[in-house]
Amino acid sequence: MTFLYRLVVTVFVILAPFGLYAQSLIQGTIFDAQTKEPLAGVAISSEDRKTGTLTNADGRFSLNSSTLKLLISAVGFQSQEVTPSEKPLRIALAPAVENLQTIVVTANREAQKRTEAPVAISRLSPTLIDETKPTLLAELINKTPGVVMLNYNNEQHGMGIRQPFGTSAYFLYLEDGVPIRPMGVFNHNALIEMNVFTVSSVEIVKGPASSLYGPEAVGGAINFITQRPTAVPTFRVGIQGDQWGYGRVQYGGGGMLTKKLGVYAGGFVARQRNSWQSRSDYDKVSFNGRAEYAFTGRTKLTGTFSYNDYNSQTGGSVDSIAFYNRQYTSTSDFTYRKVKAIRSRLTLDHQWKNGSDSYLTAFYRDNSIGQNPSYGIRWTSGATKATGQINVNAFRSYGFIAQHSQKLPFWNSRVMAGLTYDASPTTYNAYQIELEAQLRPDKKSVEQYKLVKERPDLLLADYAADIHNSAVYAQLDLNPLPALRISLGGRFDQMAFDYDNYLDQSTGRKAYRQFTPKVGLTYDLGRDQGLYANYSKGFSPPGLTSIFTKRVNAQPGESPFYYNLQPAYFNNYEVGGWASLLNRKMYIDVAVYQMEGRNELLNIRQPDNSTDYQSAGKTLHRGIEYSLTYRPSGEWFFRFGGTNAVHRFVDFALSTRASDAVKNVNGFDMPQAPRWVANTELTYKPRWAKGLRMSAEWQRISSWYQNQINTVSYDDRGAFGGRGVSVINLRAGYAFRRFEVFANLMNATNELYATSATRGNNATDRTTYTPAAPRTLVGGIQYNFYK
Repeated sequence: MTFLYRLVVTVFVILAPFGLYAQSLIQGTIFDAQTKEPLAGVAISSEDRKTGTLTNADGRFSLNSSTLKLLISAVGFQSQEVTPSEKPLRIALAPAVENLQTIVVTANREAQKRTEAPVAISRLSPTLIDETKPTLLAELINKTPGVVMLNYNNEQHGMGIRQPFGTSAYFLYLEDGVPIRPMGVFNHNALIEMNVFTVSSVEIVKGPASSLYGPEAVGGAINFITQRPTAVPTFRVGIQGDQWGYGRVQYGGGGMLTKKLGVYAGGFVARQRNSWQSRSDYDKVSFNGRAEYAFTGRTKLTGTFSYNDYNSQTGGSVDSIAFYNRQYTSTSDFTYRKVKAIRSRLTLDHQWKNGSDSYLTAFYRDNSIGQNPSYGIRWTSGATKATGQINVNAFRSYGFIAQHSQKLPFWNSRVMAGLTYDASPTTYNAYQIELEAQLRPDKKSVEQYKLVKERPDLLLADYAADIHNSAVYAQLDLNPLPALRISLGGRFDQMAFDYDNYLDQSTGRKAYRQFTPKVGLTYDLGRDQGLYANYSKGFSPPGLTSIFTKRVNAQPGESPFYYNLQPAYFNNYEVGGWASLLNRKMYIDVAVYQMEGRNELLNIRQPDNSTDYQSAGKTLHRGIEYSLTYRPSGEWFFRFGGTNAVHRFVDFALSTRASDAVKNVNGFDMPQAPRWVANTELTYKPRWAKGLRMSAEWQRISSWYQNQINTVSYDDRGAFGGRGVSVINLRAGYAFRRFEVFANLMNATNELYATSATRGNNATDRTTYTPAAPRTLVGGIQYNFYK
């Protein structure tokens, strides 16, 4: 018995280490629980933390370990402990609360922590987008501190980021890092061409981003990041609509067809008829597709395709009589806008073993806009005749972006360099139309315009141009001290075009060149607190339409074209900071900036309601932006963001003619420049009703001057008595099994307000209002499937 006992003990002692420490291969995929997109760079470690690995670009990992548990962690996501199984693991990570440690890509063209970026940047997360259930992009963008996106109805819009809100050309719109339009061809309605249903997240850089993205990224850059192929099979389909005749069917789905090939496709079909505003019928078809093929764990090919077809009536603005009587009639029954836009890109990306990364993107655009715009109507007070215009703009683009980033052997440094080229042949034609004006009894405003005759023989613009945009850029990031990070960047741009102006039979070539630097630093104070500072320069050449449109109000001896328009330049100085408080339940982000402009191109209202381009000598944009998020418990979430700003003319000569009453507006506030903008929201997700969510949102825009001489303000009272715009939006949703129902009550208190109210400087001018929608109930149901 003793011998047998000793034999058993000996065998156990010899074999036990093999049993205790035998390793097995653990494989799996980690993905976002919200979007089902694969997550790269997730840390997987054994329970004793002796072995570990990271997921690749497709969210996959392999780990040899004998551990009974795996520890999973990623920046911006809740950590998990997982017990391995024999089958390949599929692990869904839930996003963490909106916090400072989110990952952004727009600030540096590469993924990095928000706290390492020395810029003011905000991210709208997939969770926020999904719970907002937006009909319009403005419902999302306005949640960003310091940003106002104006809803001009039927997805038409304006923008304001460190600039007065309106139709300025100083904002850059990107889709997955590629500009939606080429430089030189700007349209403030460019986001009509976006597919809101397949946007995964949105990143907004505030202030000049020209050192990375080039001209037009002056007030800011908005990057729409589209949905990637999902790590598990997914499908969703739904409908939504409102009581004003809007309806939309939306769909999306994706997954991995093979271990290497993943796809995603989605879009919607929208239709509006007989809405609250006359002449506002429209149709839109929108589609996005994306495919990713992994040659290896380090080399990936991505292809995307976007198609948008938009056809809308355009009711335009109204006078004060119609506005204050809630008569949402249109003064014109002939205006319209038609847009067709195709975009595609192909990106080859390779991650090197030393941590470096290279990619090459080839892109293509095919775009056309035809319109009879309400803003083109010219009418002089008291006249029974008026004019308008019909115009068509079309372009095709062929280009590429090549970029390489390399780790350096000192100070934890990294250098990134790239070049881009864009060839965009474009054409533009505009001709006059003759109108009759039916006046109101006071003869001071128009009740209705009637189209009398089209005059293609009276051309307002007719040109063709071959645009060639090229640039080189570089950025060096240094970490000389554990708490200090320094970023040095710069970009050299050339916008050149060969043109034929068929109106004056001239041909030629113009070129604008500029170097735009950036210097930034961040300092980590510890305990989730830090500071940053930066200096950046912005640059924006005039758009082709502004150069080649015939000046209706040109004086004798003046050129009928704007050949001498100069580029605009901006210097931006900024400091900011962030902090986590109350055991990471509260996060605060603050930025203070001063942006000084020179040759800022403005549209000046004329007595006949037309606009004339002029460059302001000097302008000043100064403000403070702030955001706060607070989650006291798992049920409640509160966010608040806003900006207090001043936008002012420093040196601007409106006229040198002795007969004009107003010669300059030095020291005046710029029109449509509210001093305070804020957006706040409280969300409640009760534990006693899993799947239920409710939220209340307050949008606040203070009063603003309508004209440049600051004699008239828009200061009507809204919700809570706030002057300007003060609107309450309520949202609710309930998810059960694979279904989700939701309802959004927009403008819940049925306020009468305008998203735009402008007036010229002359005594006979009258205010034109762009009315916002009355109380609107949006409802919908959606089916969500994932394996």
